[in-house]
Amino acid sequence: MDPNIKKRNELLAQKVIKGLQSRNMTGLYAETKEDALRLALSLIPAGSSVTMGGAMSAQEIGLVDAVKAGEYRFIDRGAYEDKRQAMLDAYDADWFLSGVNAMTEDGVLVNIDGNANRVSAIAQGPKHVLFIVGMNKICSDVDGAMKRARNVAAPTNAQRFGLSTPCSKTGACMNCKSPDTICCQFLITRFSRHKDRIHVILVNDTLGF
Repeated sequence: MDPNIKKRNELLAQKVIKGLQSRNMTGLYAETKEDALRLALSLIPAGSSVTMGGAMSAQEIGLVDAVKAGEYRFIDRGAYEDKRQAMLDAYDADWFLSGVNAMTEDGVLVNIDGNANRVSAIAQGPKHVLFIVGMNKICSDVDGAMKRARNVAAPTNAQRFGLSTPCSKTGACMNCKSPDTICCQFLITRFSRHKDRIHVILVNDTLGF
């Protein structure tokens, strides 16, 4: 990454962190993926139950593998035959790992979901939520964040899952009502009523979609 872009990201991250603090959320900054991994693991006490919801960014920094191999109780949705039970067990986890589809410079988180297991767990349930966020996800305002979520994250995820949605073919949101749509639920997190529940690690790198 160009040194000037790195410096710009570092300065922008400080603005985002202040915005998160004003919203009763914790913001932290990591210069590299390796720093982000160390920081994330320092937040999660040994013995904690941990689960996740489509956390590509957490996977990219090695956090998911580290949790699976560490002294934690990992609630693995893939190991459940009863997917509904997996989702219900996730709501009682100590830590929920997630990425964001987009977030604003003043700390508002924007997420879109199909089954709603991810956005519902972000909103309520797990004792703590830990977001891993690449600086590529930062947008100027909520309108920009919504556009990014719908026109970048959603089409890419639809293609990743092999879904037959208009956006998977055009690369942009068509505001569809396709049976395969993953844009069923929109969650805008502008404040956390519960202090120390939501933690965001901003990583000076390009992560996720």
